[in-house]
Amino acid sequence: MKIILVGYMASGKSTIGKLLSESLCVPFYDLDLLIENNLNIKINEIFEQKGELFFRKKEKEVLEVFLNNTDSYVLALGGGTPCYYDNFELYQSTDIHSIYLKATVATLLERLHVQKATRPLIAHFNNEELQDFLAKHLFERSYFYHQVKTIVSIDDKKESEIVSEIVSKLT
Repeated sequence: MKIILVGYMASGKSTIGKLLSESLCVPFYDLDLLIENNLNIKINEIFEQKGELFFRKKEKEVLEVFLNNTDSYVLALGGGTPCYYDNFELYQSTDIHSIYLKATVATLLERLHVQKATRPLIAHFNNEELQDFLAKHLFERSYFYHQVKTIVSIDDKKESEIVSEIVSKLT
């Protein structure tokens, strides 16, 4: 079984991915962690030291190698992964079940408000600026996020409900 989770930051890709992998008895992977292990450096340090262009090239490379060499998995992509190069096309094959964990701006704002300090991209925004940033980003990424087989709304749902919904859509 091959499952890829896409969605904006704080949509629950890693959390849901781990729970889903346990439920399905397949390994869980996080693309950001695969990149960090590949380079032996943290994502924020990659951005600081080598820039976003370097990161996006490495992201594509690591994703391609992973997809070509791994048989069974739940893989959480980074929030921007589907939007760069042709990454979203890499998981369009019939044997990969791609799932968009879709959240409204309100849900993401609520989640990111408490995580701002740990997310350098948004740490400097006040609430109004953050809301505007999220709305703009979601609009820009919407096309790429919707290039999946299944869309699951996560708003007002418990983690267990989301996992159950995904499992029911896999059969």
